Amino acid sequence: MTLGNGSGTSFRNTKLQLVAGDLNRVRQVFARSMDMAAKNMAAVPESSMAQESFSDYHLYTLGHKTTINNNETKQVSMLTGTAIPVRKRYVVEGQAFYYHNQSHPGAPIKDVVQVYYQFKNEAKGGLGMPMPAGTVRVYQEDSKGGVQFVGEDRIDHTPKDETLNIKIGNAFDVVCERKQIDFEKIAAGTYEVEYEVTLRNHKAVPASVEVNEPIGGTWRMLRSSFEWTKTAAWAAQFTVPVPADGTSVLKYRVRVTY
Repeated sequence: MTLGNGSGTSFRNTKLQLVAGDLNRVRQVFARSMDMAAKNMAAVPESSMAQESFSDYHLYTLGHKTTINNNETKQVSMLTGTAIPVRKRYVVEGQAFYYHNQSHPGAPIKDVVQVYYQFKNEAKGGLGMPMPAGTVRVYQEDSKGGVQFVGEDRIDHTPKDETLNIKIGNAFDVVCERKQIDFEKIAAGTYEVEYEVTLRNHKAVPASVEVNEPIGGTWRMLRSSFEWTKTAAWAAQFTVPVPADGTSVLKYRVRVTY
């Protein structure tokens, strides 16, 4: 927890409590200043913050008194965990406008491959404390033993046993290209369309990429080169394994009625 004191006076041997939640305030300027005290979390060796439910929010109490001088910024341990199971995800989010390359007809459209770290805020995984909204920063050890910053994301207030997905950035060595390769009118208001999504992995290890595609109207999947799941009324998700230093091509054809 990052604390900043700009009040003009010091607070010595002070009991520290923080309320996290979306509190409704009439004077929004004060609500923003209250939020600033609880916006960042830092990973430190030992946690000394207790929490409890308070109204429809959460109350965090520091287990010992602390001193914060005027114009001082300090960090207080809030939550720690070790050996937390984390899953790395590569995700491609399709959009309707991707299927028409007006600038270069016939050429594929490049898309970003987003990188997420997914974990669950549960006790058996080493966490389990309700997390206030804030910025989560991710660091990783390099080949020389140094620790490097690899990305950050902002989370909302997160109760225990909920899953978090932290987007750290876009993949450098995993490339995605897409294009619509066929369009056929079957009947009045009914069409068949076919798409091709090419994934190239230049990493030395294999990668599994989640491809989320929007599909409008009343639709039926006719064929797909990889397994797929209907994730919503107008969306399908494909899981595409891409070998190390290799390429995978997802082709799927749908029949759509508008």
